[in-house]
Amino acid sequence: MTFVLRRLGYYLIAFWASLTINFLLPRLMPGDPVGRMLGQMQGSLTDDQVAQFRHLFGLDDRPIWQQYIQYIGDVFGGNLGLSISQFPTPVVQVIGAQIGWTVILGGTALVIAFVVGNLLGIWAAWRRGGALDKIFPPLLVFTGSFPYFFIAMIALYLFAVNLKWFPIGQAFTLGTTPTFSGEFIGDVIWHLVLPAGTIVAVSVGGWMLGMRNTMIGTAAEDYITMARAKGLREGRIMYRYAARNAMLPSVTSFGMSIGFVVGGALLTEVVFAYPGIGYQLLRAVQALDYPLMQGIFLTLTAAVLVANFLI
Repeated sequence: MTFVLRRLGYYLIAFWASLTINFLLPRLMPGDPVGRMLGQMQGSLTDDQVAQFRHLFGLDDRPIWQQYIQYIGDVFGGNLGLSISQFPTPVVQVIGAQIGWTVILGGTALVIAFVVGNLLGIWAAWRRGGALDKIFPPLLVFTGSFPYFFIAMIALYLFAVNLKWFPIGQAFTLGTTPTFSGEFIGDVIWHLVLPAGTIVAVSVGGWMLGMRNTMIGTAAEDYITMARAKGLREGRIMYRYAARNAMLPSVTSFGMSIGFVVGGALLTEVVFAYPGIGYQLLRAVQALDYPLMQGIFLTLTAAVLVANFLI
């Protein structure tokens, strides 16, 4: 219990530091988001109305420490403010409407990359020096050296624009009403193939190499030699004995990767215009929507900290 409480204290300190940085960074950026929003409104506003808008968004002339105290209180009260670009929608509603798509995209890509990468690593290590072991590691390392958005743009150009095998973007066909019908779910999966596939293509190599290296060390253990001496089938030795123990580091890495599901696909979402947190963050930056930017950054930070604490 003491260990858990001590770790919890560390993560609370990290969360407080992220809150403080999250509060300061937007206020150090150039530009006047409130003035930009008011400039787009029709009609003229009095000075008192402008001051009320600035106070509403926490960007008034109060001392910085007063704004900080109010910001901390609002965050722990579940109030992340109002979105400037989507006024008067609360930031919590904007993020809540988009985060589900990010979890679907990032979670699907993570599970597929984890399963495929570890299976390839198991087979490559068990048949060390074979065709699989010679071809896939350098190929996947080469693919993984490219950033997500570069692979995403290539896939979008080849398979969506030229070959027209997949949709160009979005999470489902525009004009479709979201339902739990098989037709709509199939449409969502069809739109998910390219963005999720690009993330898998970049990340699967890391899972394979990690599992391969661990599996090679595990295969040399004495209990593997004993299992062979007993005459057990190679398949049983590989999966039930070697892979079962070699999976432990991968399982730990998988748990830590869960925290990056929310923020790991930001640029991929932008390329495919996927309506997730990453695409929303780009729009918030373009509109100088400070409250929405703060809310998204805070969501990403909290997801990483919670996942790491649980692991």
